[in-house]
Amino acid sequence: MMHSEFLKDGERLDDLQCRGYYIIQNPKHFCFGMDAVLLSEFATGSKKGEAIDLGTGTGVIPLLMEGRGKCSHYTGLEIQDYSADMAKRSVAYNGLEDRIDIVQGDIKEVTNIFKAASFDVVTSNPPYINQSHGLENELEPKNIARHEILVSLEEVIKAASYLLKEGGSFAMVHKPFRLAEIIRLLSKYRLEPKRMCMVQPYADKEPNMVLIESFKGGKPMIKVEPSLVVYNKDGSYTKDLLDRYNGSK
Repeated sequence: MMHSEFLKDGERLDDLQCRGYYIIQNPKHFCFGMDAVLLSEFATGSKKGEAIDLGTGTGVIPLLMEGRGKCSHYTGLEIQDYSADMAKRSVAYNGLEDRIDIVQGDIKEVTNIFKAASFDVVTSNPPYINQSHGLENELEPKNIARHEILVSLEEVIKAASYLLKEGGSFAMVHKPFRLAEIIRLLSKYRLEPKRMCMVQPYADKEPNMVLIESFKGGKPMIKVEPSLVVYNKDGSYTKDLLDRYNGSK
């Protein structure tokens, strides 16, 4: 397969190390991070269910979840036209058009795009930072991905609740400093937190990520899983991290 058919100026093909899948990225815009990889592994999924990823960017989470057989079909919703176009080309490059749909649209407008309760699984790796003042160019793709410029945390959670069937799951990765707010908003929209895992860069450092999964209409009771430590003292990846990355955990 000729790469030139799929790549535009400044883009590259990156190996996802998952079932031979590749993803198109442009390092000048935004490249996915470890948070997306960990979320795709953490999400429970639904073997025969429909999944949607909110703010999918270049489509990395649907691609990785498909590679792990988490659901039967995936939709990625992305507002930025260039990112959505890259995601569509990545899906085509991997021959997954029948398994993954990329829809360009606004999370705040999901009621106009999708029917209520039409998905079994929702995932999201939303912007973490709720202030954007002082940015030189708010509409740069990297700033949109990191700051709540186009969508807020509450709008993501509200959309997830609207899209989910009763009993469906919503898996998200975020920052621990916003955990109280996250749990409050999940409860507000009938998404009961059931699983949580803190991610620490080193064993002696405080967590810098939290993975949290909620179920629509679930009963109260949360399982706090053992923390995931990313690096050994020598800077190499821990066995736990590698097992998750390789999908063997």
